[in-house]
Amino acid sequence: MNKSERKEFLDEKYDQYNRITFIDSDPVSIPRRFSKKQDIEIAGFLSATIAWGQRPTIIRNANRLMKWMDESPHAFILNHSQNDLKPFKTFVHRTFNNEDCLCFIRSLKHLYTLHDSLEQAFQPGGTWKEKTVGNAISAFRHQFFSIPHPERSRKHLSDPARGSATKRINMFLRWMVRQDKRGVDFGIWKTIPVSSLMCPLDVHSGNVARKLGLLKRTQNDWQAVEELTAALRKLDPADPVKYDFALFGLGVFEGF
Repeated sequence: MNKSERKEFLDEKYDQYNRITFIDSDPVSIPRRFSKKQDIEIAGFLSATIAWGQRPTIIRNANRLMKWMDESPHAFILNHSQNDLKPFKTFVHRTFNNEDCLCFIRSLKHLYTLHDSLEQAFQPGGTWKEKTVGNAISAFRHQFFSIPHPERSRKHLSDPARGSATKRINMFLRWMVRQDKRGVDFGIWKTIPVSSLMCPLDVHSGNVARKLGLLKRTQNDWQAVEELTAALRKLDPADPVKYDFALFGLGVFEGF
């Protein structure tokens, strides 16, 4: 298909899959339970962090985390006692274990003592100066791990500067930044431009992108993310990552 046909096809699939009817089976259903900005951020960040593997398992384990936080993640992060942390010492989701879970709770508390919102942690200079979120993710990761932490936990928050596709953090940023009033993405962060977002890339979306001629690079790494997002910007410069809905839907639900 030519460029015009490809855009029409992807716009149609974006409209098809960017609907609240798909929320129940998606990790975004976890932060969707909350209304307070910081609760949404924490629920979204932790749900995105463990968003690999079978979707029902992801949702079940993310729900466990929220239950242990008394369904008030922000208050819990700021005010928990050592005794409150006992349930988390049993947590395991694939390679994200109890040690990682406790590390992430400590790091989130550290960030919320510095910032009112995680949004500010993605722009430590105070204002947005980046063309894309790549450097912002690296800066956030540096700040996240600026307190003592297990070395093993670093692998659960990927870094574009090290070549990682950072799929899960890009997905989290899409949730926080995009707002099209369709009921899926939140759009509660106002200082990061939607046009700066990078498309979440995994095996499914990568395979679809290659079949559609949007991606030539064979590795699913940060260079591939840059190549794919650049191609999507030609279709919609203001909101390139809206096509994540189309690529994901085609790959997961249609086996494209």
